[in-house]
Amino acid sequence: MAVASAAPLLAMNGAVKMATNSQVYLEGTKVKETKSLIAELCRHFYNQGWVSGTGGSITIKVNDDSIPKPQQLIVMSPSGVQKERMVEEDMYVLSSNGCVLSAPLAKPYPYKSPKCSDCAPLFLKAYEMRNAGAVIHSHGMESCIVTMLNPLLKEFRITHMEMIKGIQGHGYYDELVVPIIENTAHERELTESLTEAIKAYPKTTAVLVRNHGIYVWGDSWISAKTQRCVVLDIEGTTTPISFVIDVLFPYARDNVGRHLDATYDSAETQEDIKLLRAQVQEDLENGVVGAVPIPSDDAGKEEVIAALVTNVEAMIKADRKITALKELQGHIWQTGFQNNELEAVVFDDVPEALERWTALGLKVYIYSSGSRLAQRLIFGYTNYGDLRKYLCGFFDTTVGNKRETKSYTEITASLGVDNPSEILFVTDVYQEAIAAKAAGLEVIISVRPGNGPLPENHGFRTITSFSEI
Repeated sequence: MAVASAAPLLAMNGAVKMATNSQVYLEGTKVKETKSLIAELCRHFYNQGWVSGTGGSITIKVNDDSIPKPQQLIVMSPSGVQKERMVEEDMYVLSSNGCVLSAPLAKPYPYKSPKCSDCAPLFLKAYEMRNAGAVIHSHGMESCIVTMLNPLLKEFRITHMEMIKGIQGHGYYDELVVPIIENTAHERELTESLTEAIKAYPKTTAVLVRNHGIYVWGDSWISAKTQRCVVLDIEGTTTPISFVIDVLFPYARDNVGRHLDATYDSAETQEDIKLLRAQVQEDLENGVVGAVPIPSDDAGKEEVIAALVTNVEAMIKADRKITALKELQGHIWQTGFQNNELEAVVFDDVPEALERWTALGLKVYIYSSGSRLAQRLIFGYTNYGDLRKYLCGFFDTTVGNKRETKSYTEITASLGVDNPSEILFVTDVYQEAIAAKAAGLEVIISVRPGNGPLPENHGFRTITSFSEI
């Protein structure tokens, strides 16, 4: 086997490590295991009908915890070799920037001269733009057929399909969206359009090629279609508590009467009033301070609104995390954001982290006591612009109280993950952290300016910036 000359030693983590392009490393166990794995997967994929003959290709990064992932070596299957006859000696080894470090030796007739996969430029883009650990290119019949159903469509969408639960971050009710690019005469000519598709669809982990096949990537060959999920709180985590307390709450409180009067007869407001009536009745039965009876509609609009305002002001003052209040607040804030009377504030590290996580293929969700409408407004009208393109979904108190374990169990079921530990939850509230941990989630507590104190020896990892995650 032809091997590149030895390179200098690299200093990593205070210890001297042999350069990855040295002969010793290239012939070492980690590289050999990766080569053998690709040969095994090629045979398996052939038997499954996902690749045929010499078509399709697989590439995997050499997993070495001592080397930063972007600098890890790349093992790639060759072009022109029958997939069912692939062996580890057929593999190419490339540097992280695509330079061939190790190539297979030529075989006698009828074998063709060794050639690295024609997919190499596209694989490298997935590694570069998504920090992938593995990329698979398949000519499977199904991936071709879906691109032929409608020649004008530029994306494939599917929902209410059991199998999409296997794609981490997707549940049965979620919608999976995969971009479609047009085929070209030569594989390398797809590089530009694949690059544009990855940019245009920051959440996608695959790109379909019409009448050709699919490119799919992930953190490892096992997760070439699955990613870890991140669930974020808002107040005290992505957004200063002061913005919520000093801006949002006063705006809602000061505009309750105006909003109810202007929208009283709308179906939306009538539904809000229905929820408030039920909540106030429960509060009166439980002796909640500040609750006053709401008269029937027969008493007239003004009397009903006056009672609603009194109750809502009391709820806001007590900072109650109840659906009836949050729904009304969301509708009041919607008017404020749309009229440019409000602009949401997020911490400076949040936009960069959301972009970085999305580029890595992570699915990011929001779980807040505020309504889903309010959450979308906060991230849609921020001091950094519209950040909703980085978010996959929103959870509110309709899934349960944030301090109850069953709420996080419900979220786990909705996200379709196999294990709740695949979900990272970030919050500033100790009681929420306890509940999420009890449900099996990984938890980090956000320590931001203005946040409340934490108990001593609380046992959770803390961060002051998303850059630490």
